[in-house]
Amino acid sequence: MEGGAELLFYVNGRKVTEKNVDPETMLLPYLRKKLRLTGTKYGCGGGGCGACTVMISRYNPITKKIRHYPANACLTPICSLYGAAVTTVEGIGSTKTRIHPVQERIAKCHGTQCGFCTPGMVMSLYTLLRNHPEPTLTQLNDALGGNLCRCTGYRPIINACKTFCKTSGCCQSKENGVCCLDQGINGLPEFEEGNETSLKLFSEEEFLPLDPTQELIFPPELMTMAEKKTQKTRIFGSDRMTWISPVTLKELLEAKVKYPQAPVVMGNTSVGPDMKFKGIFHPVIISPDRIEELSVVNYTDNGLTLGAAVSLAEVKDILANVTRKLPEEKTQMYHALLKHLETLAGPQIRNMASLGGHIVSRHPDSDLNPLLAVGNCTLNLLSKEGRRQIPLNEQFLRKCPSADLKPEEILISVNIPYSRKWEFVSAFRQAQRQQNALAIVNSGMRVCFGKGDGIIRELSIAYGGVGPTTILANNSCQKLIGRPWNEEMLDAACRLILDEVSLPGSAPGGRVEFKRTLIVSFLFKFYLEVSQILKGMNADPKQLSQDPVGHPIMHLSGIKHATGEAVYCDDMPVVDRELFLTFVTSSRAHAKIVSIDVSAALSLPGVVDILTGEHLPSITTTFDFLTDADQLLSTDEVSCVGQLVCAVIADSEVQARRAAQQVKIVYQDLEPVILTIEEAIQNKSFFEPERKLEYGNVDEAFKVVDQILEGEIHMGGQEHFYMETQSMLVVPKGEDREIDVYVSAQFPKYIQDITASVLKVSANKVMCHVKRVGGAFGGKVTKTGVLAAITAFAANKHGRPVRCILERGEDILITGGRHPYLGKYKAGFMNDGRILALDMEHYNNAGAFLDESLFVIEMGLLKLENAYKFPNLRCRGWACRTNLPSNTALRGFGFPQAGLITEACITEVAAKCGLPPEKVRMINMYKEIDQTPYKQEINTKNLTQCWKECMATSSYTLRKAAVEKFNSENYWKKKGLAMVPLKYPIGLGSVAAGQAAALVHIYLDGSVLVTHGGIEMGQGVHTKMIQVASRELRMPLSSIHLRGTSTETIPNTNPSGGSVVADLNGLAVKDACQTLLKRLKPIISKNPKGTWKDWAQAAFNESISLSATGYFRGYESNINWETGEGHPFEYFVYGAACSEVEIDCLTGAHKNIRTDIVMDVGYSINPALDVGQIEGAFIQGMGLYTIEELNYSPQGVLYTRGPNQYKIPAICDIPMELHISFLPPSENSNTLYSSKGLGESGIFLGCSVFFAIHDAIRAARQERGLPGPLRLNSPLTPEKIRMACEDKFTKMIPRDEPGSYVPWSVPI
Repeated sequence: MEGGAELLFYVNGRKVTEKNVDPETMLLPYLRKKLRLTGTKYGCGGGGCGACTVMISRYNPITKKIRHYPANACLTPICSLYGAAVTTVEGIGSTKTRIHPVQERIAKCHGTQCGFCTPGMVMSLYTLLRNHPEPTLTQLNDALGGNLCRCTGYRPIINACKTFCKTSGCCQSKENGVCCLDQGINGLPEFEEGNETSLKLFSEEEFLPLDPTQELIFPPELMTMAEKKTQKTRIFGSDRMTWISPVTLKELLEAKVKYPQAPVVMGNTSVGPDMKFKGIFHPVIISPDRIEELSVVNYTDNGLTLGAAVSLAEVKDILANVTRKLPEEKTQMYHALLKHLETLAGPQIRNMASLGGHIVSRHPDSDLNPLLAVGNCTLNLLSKEGRRQIPLNEQFLRKCPSADLKPEEILISVNIPYSRKWEFVSAFRQAQRQQNALAIVNSGMRVCFGKGDGIIRELSIAYGGVGPTTILANNSCQKLIGRPWNEEMLDAACRLILDEVSLPGSAPGGRVEFKRTLIVSFLFKFYLEVSQILKGMNADPKQLSQDPVGHPIMHLSGIKHATGEAVYCDDMPVVDRELFLTFVTSSRAHAKIVSIDVSAALSLPGVVDILTGEHLPSITTTFDFLTDADQLLSTDEVSCVGQLVCAVIADSEVQARRAAQQVKIVYQDLEPVILTIEEAIQNKSFFEPERKLEYGNVDEAFKVVDQILEGEIHMGGQEHFYMETQSMLVVPKGEDREIDVYVSAQFPKYIQDITASVLKVSANKVMCHVKRVGGAFGGKVTKTGVLAAITAFAANKHGRPVRCILERGEDILITGGRHPYLGKYKAGFMNDGRILALDMEHYNNAGAFLDESLFVIEMGLLKLENAYKFPNLRCRGWACRTNLPSNTALRGFGFPQAGLITEACITEVAAKCGLPPEKVRMINMYKEIDQTPYKQEINTKNLTQCWKECMATSSYTLRKAAVEKFNSENYWKKKGLAMVPLKYPIGLGSVAAGQAAALVHIYLDGSVLVTHGGIEMGQGVHTKMIQVASRELRMPLSSIHLRGTSTETIPNTNPSGGSVVADLNGLAVKDACQTLLKRLKPIISKNPKGTWKDWAQAAFNESISLSATGYFRGYESNINWETGEGHPFEYFVYGAACSEVEIDCLTGAHKNIRTDIVMDVGYSINPALDVGQIEGAFIQGMGLYTIEELNYSPQGVLYTRGPNQYKIPAICDIPMELHISFLPPSENSNTLYSSKGLGESGIFLGCSVFFAIHDAIRAARQERGLPGPLRLNSPLTPEKIRMACEDKFTKMIPRDEPGSYVPWSVPI
């Protein structure tokens, strides 16, 4: 074996050779930093989000076939790519050469909003098409299973993909009788000029055809290399690590003798994340390359033998093939494995991970090991000493030395036996999300009856997720042998297994009672499945999804998103002498800092400086949000885990992160540590002042009502999970202390102000530039300013550019999210459901610093009544000070919490009156002209209209009856249907907060440049601004350009948020255009047939200015908190949503069957963008109310720091049918062209899914004779759903006394 091998692979058809390879380098940083291919994005670094998806192609010299598969570049070591061809988004097409049909269709079908996830989506779809040019819908949904998107709600992405399927079709349901492909923008004709073509809306016929012959060929050189048999082991090494790639079995065994402790790595999906996130380090890694014996597939007389190096995706294909060919009785095991392989991780990970790696890693939540263990599988091992076979049994899974691989042995292949007649195998799992989520509990179960007599001859049951390893219930199974398959056997089995598979109350991962319940629920499901087969019955058939489609008018950057050419902050090229900054954060929730020792960190190579609070000046001016964080870096005391303590500056990201781990901080813990709202109330830990809103006379009203109820609901927080993490690059200009800040942020003025304050310069020396933002949702307003100010201080101090890009885990930890809420209510109502008195208390968990928490409470109070008129109302609100990172703005800003509290109260009133919730909603709704609790006049005609329309389009009455029929026929599955109205007020509470400015230049060639103060973060504001300019100047879209947002062109901007960005800035752009037209009127009237070029030149010749600023002073808006009166809002967005779900009462899983949404959007400026906002917000809201759950340890440490632990909705979660329709526009208003802002309102409609699940649970409880009232907290996770459907299984599990153990997590 000789060292220092040369690495050779291809990227986008070009040969790449590397002499001195660092084995720790992953493909993602190599592509982005070394090859400058920035289309592939960093989203999480752990293979959980798909933003870094690339296609890898390899040639197999034995089969003479090329295998194309998707892979996560963030987990792919470049050393593993020898002889492979990598294709990135740049390699399939660009605007400079030709765009690929995949790129074109995703863009033109509006599958991009912020565009950050788009290159990954494009590559997943592209790889699918390379393997299947005409895919089925199932293949499509499967191919995108490993890609997350936070903006679009997935519908338009699927819609783009469907155009490649054999059967396509636009919006299979024609909305309002018009096909989505033949609507003009709003029906407005385009202004034509000369014979320039007007913007056409694309119909499918115009898409570029997919032509497989045009794709990049596999490099012939790599084929020749693979055919050669003379290859030797390759060794790549750095000072920290050696990578050994043996190419023959003999060399592999030799390497294993020499380095017995080295892991054998195939896909790096297990060792990689352990090294990255758990700090496990391996000095030597052995990675076999194309060793034939490890890739065998043998069909023997008694089963299937699969090589250890076969990828999980290939295993899936092989098993699918086998199950088609062999009789069903032989393939029971293979069917069960297939079921789990469909949901295990995403396609990228399945293509990288190997069967052997999955088995030997023995993760406690492995999906396959419980099945393989019950299926009597055996492992074929090999070492220098020879071959041997061991069973894949409990001793192996527990790593007992006698039953495990010896250090110098390797796993060659796995034998999976056929099943026999009268043998049945089933697989079960329940996770937070249906796909691409680790199981909370999973199980493999096998029973064998000698013949059809139903007497158990063999029984084997294994569980994952309920202990440190996969657990087999051998003793219980032993005791059940010989018993008949009946109810008595089941009861005995449940008791035996609960006894044998025990879980302590403090078990890691929490959810202990849920896990205990799943243990017996899975057993019962198995009992039912087998009983049905013995009776000769079949299980329920799978339902195919039908997907309706959005409305096309394309996002300005859509094509660039899809080709990877759209430049985000971290895609900007490296600046000369650039440094990298990373943060050291507090590890304690409440402590005194005793000492900070940076000496070890400073001595590391490449480390330039370490900043602590002592270096930074404290901020003297108070900013709108930073009332109490006068210190950017903590010096004396920390109030939460994740508070910034130091900033490490080094030559590279790797060096900075290594140094950050070496900073030693000594703490002295302080009391109390307050984490929850309840603890804050107990300790009277609030931010001042309390807010209160009162209307009518509540106390008097309580005296005259028929009934009074009191209740409360708790709502968990939410992480923004924008795809692009916090990013900034600060470049000092070198003279006059000028500095440029390039940043992904929503509020450039704030960054300018705070940076100027820290650098002690005037604001005119600091320029803040924002080109585009890869998603923000409220999370890039306040914290971004602090991070940017520290980065700017470092850049200024060293006179060198400094880049700071947070890793996903740091980002989630540092930046906070949506406020958890506790709502208490006391309602007085009549027996017909009319609520006459409502007394409420709102508490939000603000975290350690005030941030925007008081503003969130205020907005929550002003919007809390939602669509209802409560004649007597009192609500008080408090922001609780706790030891958590401070929570901040998140889409919806207090309303998704406040609205849910009100809806929960209404649902409970309905139950008390014995009425359907929809009746009670209707009877309490605002009627036409009315007055809000803060005495603002309101006309709710369109609210009633939306409600009626939604009732009709969703066929509510018919489907309610169908749901009731289904529920009467099914005991373990229940459906639920719910409908929720929406009144979302739009306004910011003050005139100043609503001002906006724009600057419009006309150049002498007749082209126009528009700049305005709004930030493009996916919502399409730039697209709408160009539409405004086009309309006002009567000029084609193609003549107008927009470069980005900067404090250099538009000063003193307001933050972009609150659903008003297009509204306010559009009025400013309109104002500027009108000023220009007024000036040019005499010129145009002299030459009415002229072109813009003629007019501009003529104006210049007559010294008429061709540049104008536009200004909008803000809508009238005020609120007086002393009196609780005012006119805070300009207008209201109305809507209604009806959702239907189906729940599995045994596991808590739920399926979203259908959702209908009707919205009153006024006159839509761009229906495509508006539908996109509503859909995206709805899916984000659905995540908020059902699956997105943050977990904190009792010490205040956040566990859920990435897509592997925190689940946002994926493609598998969207309703099978989603219909969105707009009310026809009715009234003219003084907004921009009478349009309405739709960015946030849709979030709340996600709670229609929450209440549909509530309805299904109520049906289950009613049938089981359980008493009401049913109180369910948000999010309604599988755990809460399962535990609310109480039955004999939830009753039989052991329960721990509170206080007898320390729980793994605390409900925040």
